[in-house]
Order: sequence, then C-alpha cells, then structure tokens
Amino acid sequence: MASKSIAKRPNGKWRARYRDLAGKEHARHFDRKIDAERWLDEVTAALVTGNYVAPKSQKMTVDQWCDAWLETYAHRKSTERQARVHLARIRKEFGPLPLMAVDEMAVKRWMAKLKREELSQSYRSALHARLKQVLEDAVGARKLASNPCSKKTTPGAGKQRPYVATEAQLWALYEEAEEKYRPAILLGAFAGLRVAEVCGLRVGDIDLDARVINPAVQYPAEPLKTEMSMTAIPIPDSFVGELKRLLDGRTDGWVVPDDDGIQLGPWKVERHMRRIRKQVAGLPKGFRFHDLRHFFASLLIASGADVKVVQHRLRHSSAKTTLDTYSHLWPDTDESTRAAVERSMGPMINKIADPLRTGEESAEGPCSVEPC
Repeated sequence: MASKSIAKRPNGKWRARYRDLAGKEHARHFDRKIDAERWLDEVTAALVTGNYVAPKSQKMTVDQWCDAWLETYAHRKSTERQARVHLARIRKEFGPLPLMAVDEMAVKRWMAKLKREELSQSYRSALHARLKQVLEDAVGARKLASNPCSKKTTPGAGKQRPYVATEAQLWALYEEAEEKYRPAILLGAFAGLRVAEVCGLRVGDIDLDARVINPAVQYPAEPLKTEMSMTAIPIPDSFVGELKRLLDGRTDGWVVPDDDGIQLGPWKVERHMRRIRKQVAGLPKGFRFHDLRHFFASLLIASGADVKVVQHRLRHSSAKTTLDTYSHLWPDTDESTRAAVERSMGPMINKIADPLRTGEESAEGPCSVEPC
C-alpha cells in the first residue's frame, strides 16, 4: 500500500484514505477517529494477506460476474452449453446478490433446496462444482475475498455406482432397437464409445481388415475430449462381421446415419434408448446410453484385465478415473485376501515350524506308541 492517512475535516468528520496496489485512492468518512483507524487497519490487513477486494468490486453481483466469467470461458461448444445450463441455475438462486453475499450458509441452503426438489445427487454435485469454479475465479480476479464452497457445503454422498446390465438385458435391448440404432448399441457396449463419439464416427474411422476402431471426432465434428480418447480400440471377428452386415456395403458417411443419410444427433440416440429400455425387464428407469460403456468395462474386468488395460480401452486420461468409477467391480473377497496371505506365509511358517517340532520330539524321547 503506497500511503494511508486520517485527517479531521472542517465539518468534524474524520476522513480516512489509502491507495491500493494499483495506486488508486479510496476514502471514507467517519464520525469517530477510532472507527476510521479500524477501517484502515482492516484494509491494510486485507492487502497484506491478499484478501483485498476493491470497494467497486464489492458491489459486483453474481449476474455481472457470470457474464464476465463466460467471456473468458473458451471451451468446446458442448462444454460451454453445459456451463450455461449450470449458470442458469446459479443465477436463479444468487443472480441479483453481490458476490460477497454468497457465504457458506447460503450455499448450504441452496444445496438443501435442490435436494428437496429431488434433483439427483450427481447433478447437485455438478452444480456445486460449477459454483465453486466460478467463485474461485472471482477470488483469483480479486472480486471476492474467499470461496465459500468447500467440503462442508458439498451435497454429501459420493457418486452412485454405475448400473451394469446383464448380458441377457444387453441382447434384449439390441433386439428391441431399430436396425439403424443397432451399430450404436454395439459401439457403446463392446467398444465403450460415448454417445457423442458414436454420432461422430465415420465409416472410414473403422478398419475392418485390421479389426480396429479409430475414434477421431465427436458430434458434430468437434475434437475428442482428450488425446487419450483417440486411442484405437481393437474389436474381434464377431464384431467385425456384425458391423459389416449393418453397414451393408457402405464405405463412407456416418456409421449411424439418420433415415436420410445425414448425421444422427446424440439426443435421438438417447431418446430411442429411453423408449426401448422400457421393453427390457430389470433395466432401471434412468438407464442411459452411457451405461453401455459400463457394461464394456465390466466385461474387461471380468475377463481378468488389470486397471491399466481397462483405462486404455475406456480411453480414460488417468487410471484414477478408472478406479474411482469401477473399483467395486474388481474381485475383492475375504477368501482372496486369505489366499494371498497364505501363499506368502505358509511356506515360511512351515519351514520355521519343522525344526521346532523335531526338537520337541527329541526332548520327549522315543515314542512309546506305534507308529510315532
């Protein structure tokens, strides 16, 4: 802080002034000198600790900050659309309020309100994460002193385990699907493609001779989420044969086209999934196309694939993502734990025990009863 001072004005008021880190002067008038000193002490502490927020910024509303935040949010169109949907909820709750009015209790009240509205835990978590992101950037821009979002304000329960369909349910779903949607189900359940990747997949992205799928773009023609998402996916002969039948000689265009040959939108695939899932016994009401990807993961894990293999086949950017989602599918029983310890301890314990037993027998003398 360049300077600060307190001076008594002709009208008897005390004028306190200071210059901020940018050299801009700020002043306030007080009836008592002690109040002016206290205010300057608070401002000085905020400047030293990095918690300073300029008076003008203290008046900024959540709506105004959301507008400014979106101007710097340079991401894929689909990601930006999702951010705008989240911000609409945030604006509805906090929009006219000053940023500094969004405290911990306000966030907790909002989370409780969303729960009463019966929004899913995953969606409440997504909204909380978005609010935390937006307010963290406000702290970084010195529009807010601290972020009220923390572990104390999160919705609470962890992610629900993904639903894994049985093989019978998967094939029943396949039989219920219209012919044009069947490639999508195969690609989700046996290659792990996401719905936007399925809709962006071109016939040329599949090398039937080499038996691999090469994801390149996602709907409509956007880059994939990560470089890892472009990893080639091996497919077996039975998959190749069914794809050839479904493609019916087509050598270009979309793998899953609409009736008139144009690119199929992800919402149409999801809408069809909602319709046919009702015909399959046991499938939950919320079964989505993405749950086919969970089926693919379960197949790999059941076959004995380790974490790194499953990570690469699902094209996750890290093994942590794989474990966070699917760790419960790997075998972990009491007996497997006992067997692992037994394999290590058994031979050594027996080796140590043999000389002890021999020594005990020698001390007792020869056996009096046959056989010894």
